[in-house]
Amino acid sequence: MAKKQASREEKTEKKPNFLERFFRYVEACRAELRKVTWPTWKETRKATLAVLAFVCIMAIILGLIDLGLSSLIRTILS
Repeated sequence: MAKKQASREEKTEKKPNFLERFFRYVEACRAELRKVTWPTWKETRKATLAVLAFVCIMAIILGLIDLGLSSLIRTILS
């Protein structure tokens, strides 16, 4: 009998409305962001330069591959 009453009480419990859930979510996000160890300006600059260098190198490599394949196609079609 106790199980039936408990299950009825669980069913009648209201879920929090949208705003309550949203504010709980924002609070949880703020709590997690307080735990984050943010990089220093020097670390950020080094990582940014590494990414930019990698992007430039890949752009050159892909450009050369594109140039080679397009000249190969031109040669085959002529």
